[in-house]
Amino acid sequence: MADLFSMKNRVVLLTGASRGLGRDMALTLGAAGATVLCAGRTVKELEVTARAIKRKGGKAEVTPLDITDEAAVREQVASIIAKHRRIDVLVNNAGIIYREAIVDTSTDTFRSAIETDLVSQFMLAREVGRHMLERKYGRIVNISSIMGILGRATVAGYVAAKHGLIGLTKCVALEGAAHGVTCVAISPTRRLRVACTAAWASGPITPIRAVSTSCCSQGRTDAVAVLQATTISLTSCASSQRAIASARRRSSSTVFSPYGKKAVSPK
Repeated sequence: MADLFSMKNRVVLLTGASRGLGRDMALTLGAAGATVLCAGRTVKELEVTARAIKRKGGKAEVTPLDITDEAAVREQVASIIAKHRRIDVLVNNAGIIYREAIVDTSTDTFRSAIETDLVSQFMLAREVGRHMLERKYGRIVNISSIMGILGRATVAGYVAAKHGLIGLTKCVALEGAAHGVTCVAISPTRRLRVACTAAWASGPITPIRAVSTSCCSQGRTDAVAVLQATTISLTSCASSQRAIASARRRSSSTVFSPYGKKAVSPK
């Protein structure tokens, strides 16, 4: 059973690995055996993350990357594949947030949030996804937010981008399902700690299961533990087992609200 959750010999490209949840996920994936490519713009902070992984016996590299630069994204993805021969997992975690009322927000500020929190995730999913489709294997994890399901004042650009990211996740999942490529969105928040949206299928004629689940906890330590467990579950071999088990179920789709109340769609 433990082997199902092993990331040994997996190559993971994780953006925004310099701090916060990105660093937490990087450490978790490294401890599980993955080679973690810590991507972002702040090289010194990325080096701290990489050293922390190595101190615990893991494998990590610093991968300088401006996710808003399309040419840089293409070049870096190609460079990683040339060096490591593959990218098994992509974690789209990097993002920004601006806090300002809509009436005071400039178009450039709004556009910047969309470009960083949605368009950049699209570019990485596209470039890495092409490689994954060729290999018939891949795991893409998009870090969204509970604000991608709900809404909140003063963060219109962030909310719009995270809503879009969940929609993009569903599209990528459906296009990759028949080719061994899964895509999920994890939506962390302070009160509703983790919500996860996924679409699974084992083949073109297998019913698709769209899932949104949530887990509540009382403190950040618990929240990180939940996120760590979720990340490993969705990127390791266990994700394939879940996909198979899900495809065997008779219902075409099941949806869980962010508050944990189950709602089942008509069969």
